[in-house]
Amino acid sequence: MNYYSELDIESPCIKLCVVDPASGFCIGCGRTREEIASWPDISVGERRRVMHALPERISSLTDRRRRRGGRRGRMTTDEAV
Repeated sequence: MNYYSELDIESPCIKLCVVDPASGFCIGCGRTREEIASWPDISVGERRRVMHALPERISSLTDRRRRRGGRRGRMTTDEAV
């Protein structure tokens, strides 16, 4: 069993852990559940490969999903004024 401190492993986590069901990516960091779970055990090279892909993943999430909150987000398009 490996024991790590937070300072030992570079991580993209921003403590906003919600996985988008359509893509499987965390909306906070862009990793998959499997990548998050195995992060302490994968090699530095593999972590860097994943981290290199994260900006594109997060961009695809924000391009695809526009959040509408509050009253306007709950209204149907016919009700929106």
